Amino acid sequence: MSPLLTPEALSRLLDEHGGALVLFAAQWTDSPDDCVQEAFIELTRQIELPRCITAWLYRVARNKAISMSRSAWRRRRHETLAGTLVPAWTCEEDRPPVEKEELAAALQSLDEGLREVIVARIWGGLNFEQISEVVGASISTAHRRYEAGLKALRERLKLPCPIKTATCPK
Repeated sequence: MSPLLTPEALSRLLDEHGGALVLFAAQWTDSPDDCVQEAFIELTRQIELPRCITAWLYRVARNKAISMSRSAWRRRRHETLAGTLVPAWTCEEDRPPVEKEELAAALQSLDEGLREVIVARIWGGLNFEQISEVVGASISTAHRRYEAGLKALRERLKLPCPIKTATCPK
């Protein structure tokens, strides 16, 4: 913490300006409290205090809020795009229509270990060696989780198996 900024001074600044800063940051983001908190943390890291602390806090909270807003927009755009891609584990001619929300709910209902492998493989494009590094398991374990996750998704979504095998007759 900056030696010039005592805990009492920081508390006073938060009491005096915290509410208004949250309201100010809310213009750009759904998480204004986080932006204000980060602005105060940034203030404590300053070696030299800004000439006008209040204006500095507003500027930093604004910049953080705009940055958070842009990140949220990029994330939503990416998720929307990923949701429109046809997953590799279905066949177009066999696949009944599945709504994005239904697919998202089915994915969410999977065990975390299965879900992370499915998402990393299908939407992330990782191979099983890369997935094994990410999840900290062997390649064969990553592959088994992938197969189990696909099977669970097919069952939840009532999709036919795309490949004729002994364990999954068409």
